[in-house]
Amino acid sequence: MKAATTRLCIYPKDIQRITGKSYRQSIRLLQNIRKELNKLPTEFVSVQEFCQYTSLKQEQVELHIIG
Repeated sequence: MKAATTRLCIYPKDIQRITGKSYRQSIRLLQNIRKELNKLPTEFVSVQEFCQYTSLKQEQVELHIIG
């Protein structure tokens, strides 16, 4: 049996699918999260950090992320 693959980081396309926002708005949201967390533009945002920032449950978010 193959183990379920889960990602650690989240991408704009995932945010678009979860929130229904446009791709560009999803990029802006990621930029705002990076700014809030004092991350460099090249650093990834984890699913956990996204969930803390948006107050969404991690289990619900992981259902919409395509591995």
